[in-house]
Amino acid sequence: MTHYMKLRPHPFAMIKSGKKTIELRLLDEKRRQIALGDTLIFINTDSGAQIACSVKNLYVFASFEELYRALPLDSCGYLPEEIPYASAKDMEQYYTVQEQAQHGVIGIEIALI
Repeated sequence: MTHYMKLRPHPFAMIKSGKKTIELRLLDEKRRQIALGDTLIFINTDSGAQIACSVKNLYVFASFEELYRALPLDSCGYLPEEIPYASAKDMEQYYTVQEQAQHGVIGIEIALI
């Protein structure tokens, strides 16, 4: 199955370069449909450019707080110098604490196709 997701330019570039291999999302209905081996098409919100990735693993957590403790943050898109300052609160600009509690969250491990 193929899934489409919008991405801002910076995380899009990180995935395209191979530096970001885990995409973080709310585990809403759309993300519950994703399975191992599926294809994700990421669409750059500025340029409309697209990149295709395959789903290698799925990591489900109750919150980004749990996810940030369990997964390697450099794979989640943080640069080495940013990791000491990385916080699960960074994800609150996208998803509220209430949304996280209601749906859970997911780390989608990907590889470029």
